[in-house]
Amino acid sequence: MRRLRQVKIVATLGPKSCEYGIIRDLFLAGADVFRLNMSHGCQDEVRKMHAAIRRVELETARPIGILVDLQGPKIRCGIFEKDSVEIIAGELFRFDLEPIPGDSRRVCLPHKEIFDALSPGHKLLVNDGKIRLSVESCGSEFADCRVEVGGQVSNRKGVNLPDSNVALSAISEKDREDLEFACGLGIDWIGLSFIQNGDDVAEGRRLARGRAAILSKIEKPAAVAAFGDILEASDSIMVARGDLGVELPVQNVPPIQKRLIASCRAAAKPVIVATQMLESMVFSPSPTRAEVSDVATAIYEGADAVMLSAESAAGEYPVESVGTMNDIAVEIESDPAYREAVETSRCVTRTTIADAITAAAREVAENTDVRALCCFTHSGTTVALVARERPRVPTVAMTPFEKIARRLSLTWGSHCIVVDSIVDFEDAVAKASNIARTENFAEPEDQIVIITGMPFNVAGTTNIVRVAPVS
Repeated sequence: MRRLRQVKIVATLGPKSCEYGIIRDLFLAGADVFRLNMSHGCQDEVRKMHAAIRRVELETARPIGILVDLQGPKIRCGIFEKDSVEIIAGELFRFDLEPIPGDSRRVCLPHKEIFDALSPGHKLLVNDGKIRLSVESCGSEFADCRVEVGGQVSNRKGVNLPDSNVALSAISEKDREDLEFACGLGIDWIGLSFIQNGDDVAEGRRLARGRAAILSKIEKPAAVAAFGDILEASDSIMVARGDLGVELPVQNVPPIQKRLIASCRAAAKPVIVATQMLESMVFSPSPTRAEVSDVATAIYEGADAVMLSAESAAGEYPVESVGTMNDIAVEIESDPAYREAVETSRCVTRTTIADAITAAAREVAENTDVRALCCFTHSGTTVALVARERPRVPTVAMTPFEKIARRLSLTWGSHCIVVDSIVDFEDAVAKASNIARTENFAEPEDQIVIITGMPFNVAGTTNIVRVAPVS
């Protein structure tokens, strides 16, 4: 089966979508990559979802990517004696280290590092910024805050500190255990949460030891400031607009999103746009017009993938959410303005032979009657470089490694096939021709472009582009 769009769809699994049947329906509706969130699922649940995804993969004969999203140093308050309280605007509220249930006057905030970082005037945002407090006085074990915007707070709600540099490790002990567990399963991508610099990414890569590719989530102002180093150290990026929009003024998020997408494309690294894309579909079978426009904007800007969170994990309409996102993507990519946008923003900085080969392949495909670009790859780099070019014709990615095919399911435009290693150039032409025909990209006598390298079956040797007829 082949998608009728180039942008990829990431669907988060959760309580409403954890069984085999619904996972299969989500894949058939358009999901290319499944996200398993360690913030809300235990390892046994993740193991079962992983097994179900691999079963769907086997039955459909299509590689499916799996992203395990680590919790990261998410700061949460403690519990309340009555599970939730109303915090009143104008009143004082204390955060402290006392490990006892809270009330309407105080609650535990079990992170000593926070109190070391706080100063009078610093803001604390609770429950995705719905509640806002300002520090009036603080010490090593407490912070007395004036409530600026009140509301209901329940157990273990998230706390954001936009003004404070908290010395928390980006990879907690729980994250280390979850990372080792996920790599043991054989997942494809590890998502690092709440990172602040390139060193945080390097630590995640060291722990992964090449068993999974590294995706860095940009959700803190410090990560935006250090984005160049983070991008260089990462294999992929997620623009996680939820926490980013809490810790920064909301009007800052759209230009940051646009800038990050452009940087990722120039670096030939996949970028996901995430959070609240079709949020109303958690409870409604159809999205709002504004949400459709939001998804469309990410696609026009050149994102490799768009992501569903609660919509597919906990919502009432998970399959419909994926289907709607698929329909939006198909429609946008058929718009001439989309082609104009991605071609106008094409990166022209090319410094390697592989850069030149993939650019030439795209030029040949767009100026002759060619049906597909057929890429042989060992590491996935060639396909990433082709995706950066945003060609008008489909990209068929052929690799002897199942793990590379799965990782490439996140890359724009790639239709991934696992093939035997090629013997010689004649064998490469025969394999590309056969796959283009059997996967319905071309008919006999149609032309295809073949991209490969000599010596064969060696990563980083892309140096050949050839036009060949389909036999």
